[in-house]
Amino acid sequence: MMFQVGEQTEILDAFEVDVECLLEALYLRWGYDFRGYSRASLRRRVARYIADAGFERVADLQHELIRDQARCQHFVRGLTVNVTDMFRDPQFYAVLRQRVIPELRSHPFIKIWHAGCSTGEEAYSMAILLQEEGLADRSVIYATDINSKVLEQARKGIYHERMLGNARENYRLSGGRQRFDDYVSSGYERFMMDGALKKNMVFTTHDLVTDQVFGEMQVVICRNVLIYFRRELQARVLTLFHQSLDLGGFLGLGIKESLSAFPSPSSFRPIDADVRLFQRMD
Repeated sequence: MMFQVGEQTEILDAFEVDVECLLEALYLRWGYDFRGYSRASLRRRVARYIADAGFERVADLQHELIRDQARCQHFVRGLTVNVTDMFRDPQFYAVLRQRVIPELRSHPFIKIWHAGCSTGEEAYSMAILLQEEGLADRSVIYATDINSKVLEQARKGIYHERMLGNARENYRLSGGRQRFDDYVSSGYERFMMDGALKKNMVFTTHDLVTDQVFGEMQVVICRNVLIYFRRELQARVLTLFHQSLDLGGFLGLGIKESLSAFPSPSSFRPIDADVRLFQRMD
């Protein structure tokens, strides 16, 4: 069967057509728009959800989702990818210290947007960096995600102790100036982020596909999210980030991501191409 997806016409099998119909139904009924997401990942997640939930067909799942909002929210949480870590890719944070922090010092007030923050580890990493650089008191970090469940975990800032060793090493490699343990309290196989780090953090839901800009940001961080989007959606989201940044503001992407889909790539200059850090020029 022929099916129009984005700008291309694909020949889809029956399961793939059913998934396309499901995505349209989610958007029309509840406003969740996954139509611009990479299909390979989405189809795997739909197939897994159907198997785990005991549905026989995609059509049966669709029938349930358009009638039960709670079930739909549970399903949507399963579609989003939530993989992150404290000081993930430490060199990225080292470059932030060396190249971005000196420029941020000139701002009387600093606004940073962590888009697609997942469970919040990278937002807390930024909060630690700002505190060590003496900028925390004049900064605010907006940490957003479409997934309300992971956002609630981010708001609590409680993580399993098995992550602690990797967090310590990443922090050290990023140029951390103290001990990572100075920022956490541990117990009952968990560690919790210091409450002082949350003072200037705002956690809120935001859908990169359908919601509006966060204006006048000095830094926008969105790492390893664009890889799950089709090129047309990548272009739209990169435009959103461009519009959300002040002139001279900084954009950080994941190491497998680029600005290739952005309609005006010359609007950014690379600060460090290896870690995918860019600065808005116009």
